[in-house]
Amino acid sequence: MASYAIARLLSRNTGVFRNSVVRLHLCGVSGQLTCYGKLLNRSREHVVPFISQVRIGFVRTYKTKPTVKDIEERVLQVVRAYDKVTADKLCLESHFINDLGLDSLDHVEVIMAVEDEFGFEIPDMDAEKLLTPGLIVRYVADREDIYE
Repeated sequence: MASYAIARLLSRNTGVFRNSVVRLHLCGVSGQLTCYGKLLNRSREHVVPFISQVRIGFVRTYKTKPTVKDIEERVLQVVRAYDKVTADKLCLESHFINDLGLDSLDHVEVIMAVEDEFGFEIPDMDAEKLLTPGLIVRYVADREDIYE
């Protein structure tokens, strides 16, 4: 995706890359992006190596913190997506083993799915204690410093 954007940027500036296939290796350091690659010209059928430097301004973006309600929805969505969970029994207070009928391996898989959803690892000591979606919501909210 980035190589396509750089190729379009370079073709606009130089006009060299029209009707060409570009293979890029990108190296970015402090706003200076260097493209090393080969230009495969379709009309001439030969390879032209090139090195180009493009100055790119990076934009810092800030995401807003999710609310506890957002975390609840995401956790319930992850648990609902697990194939052994019936949606009619699922709520924040549903116990994975007693109410939903999951075994310990299923519990571990649900925790792994939550880790993938939120992008951090939950230690095994903590994961053993997270036996309801509500406890998972509280754990994620504490981890992300979200309090309501």
